[in-house]
Amino acid sequence: MKSTSKYRDVVQNNGLLKPLLTIPVFYRVLIANSLIIFFGATGGTWLASRLNTLPSAPTILVIFVTVGWLVSVALNFVVLQIAFRPLIDLGKVMSRVQSGESTQRAPLTGVDPQADQLARTFNMMLEAIDETNRLRATQILNAMEEERKRIARELHDETSQVLTSLLISLAILEESITTQEARNRIADTRRLAHQTLRAIRNLSIDLRPSALDDLGLLPALRWYVKEYQQKFAISVDLQVTGFKERLPADMETALYRIVQESLTNVARHAQAHKVSVLMKEDNNAVYATISDDGTGFDADQLQKTPGPGQEHGWGLVGMHERARLLDGSLSIDSHPESGTIVRVQLPHPLQISLPDDNTANAQKVGNT
Repeated sequence: MKSTSKYRDVVQNNGLLKPLLTIPVFYRVLIANSLIIFFGATGGTWLASRLNTLPSAPTILVIFVTVGWLVSVALNFVVLQIAFRPLIDLGKVMSRVQSGESTQRAPLTGVDPQADQLARTFNMMLEAIDETNRLRATQILNAMEEERKRIARELHDETSQVLTSLLISLAILEESITTQEARNRIADTRRLAHQTLRAIRNLSIDLRPSALDDLGLLPALRWYVKEYQQKFAISVDLQVTGFKERLPADMETALYRIVQESLTNVARHAQAHKVSVLMKEDNNAVYATISDDGTGFDADQLQKTPGPGQEHGWGLVGMHERARLLDGSLSIDSHPESGTIVRVQLPHPLQISLPDDNTANAQKVGNT
């Protein structure tokens, strides 16, 4: 915070204040008040010894008491402001965290050991809460994906097989019927069963495409884009750069779901005609950019966490959460009537898993 930074600069640039402010807050206030009482008592004693020689003693006494009281209040105010400035700043940070700014951290003064210890403890608590929330969110997303996979497998293996058997039975029945009206009815039933089978297969793939697990991110995205263009009158241009090998499963799932949610939002809300999906990988990160020529929206308003009973916005919250859990970032640039651009950046798994030079050297030394 700016106030704490100024506080630190003033203290570090002032040789007299620095040793005083390293004293614990309790003793600082005690010393300051003792000095105020000492000078007040000394001045009062000196004035009392001279009252008999002064012509207007009562008036001088009233003025002395008034001025002494005002000076004491002013000095106490200044002393307490200086002494408790780190605690005041810490309280402001706590209020901002309570209002939802979970990324805020308490600043360190660098000169007040007790205040810095309190700030470090508070920051450690926030880090622990963030890590707990992160682990919980990861477990929830993994459980959702596993449940999607299970339902998709059951739809594909059981329901689809039953419908396929029904289609075969209807075809055999149609061959054995000689009445044209009956054959027409059976043919209509076959078409309805075929439509149902196709809908179930599409639902199964939407829940969890088998290509994502078997072949990887890019084949799954190519299939999804092909099906998407057949379903909606929207042209999608998918461009891929890099991607020599498969990414970790959680990263592939996150990128697929973010692209899927973005394209779903385009179809539902954007009234767009063209969408561009750019996937890129380099040595540092994996990038995804989804842009459309639709109507756009107020991104700042819609990205706020939706309240109870509010349907819109949860998809965007999920996109942000998936990127954050992989230490990545997601930004949405959109304004009414100007289209939307979704940018995703996830750190490359090699940058996370490979040790730095110092760690590698230490490991070599340990092995020798």
